[in-house]
Amino acid sequence: MATIKKKELIDLIADHSQAKRILVKQIVQSFLEEIIAQLCKGNRLEFRDFGVFETKKRAARTAQNPKTLERVEVPAKRTVKFKMGRRMKEGLSESAVNPVKGK
Repeated sequence: MATIKKKELIDLIADHSQAKRILVKQIVQSFLEEIIAQLCKGNRLEFRDFGVFETKKRAARTAQNPKTLERVEVPAKRTVKFKMGRRMKEGLSESAVNPVKGK
């Protein structure tokens, strides 16, 4: 399994779209920044067939340090939850049945 970084993703999109790399980079960066901004506002982002991003509040809890067994208070916090869309589920199901060889 390979790790695709933002730069590589930008290059792939630029190649597929025949757009200039600098323009694709600006669009991708703006897209990511807007996702962050909307999630920080508490908004839910839904991309049909891709998935849904939404924030969830995790309650404060008491945890335990596994090394020292000391009790630690963990404060409440907001996290991001992602739920896959139909097309992504189908794609992942197909790749599980027909794995790419050599990876």
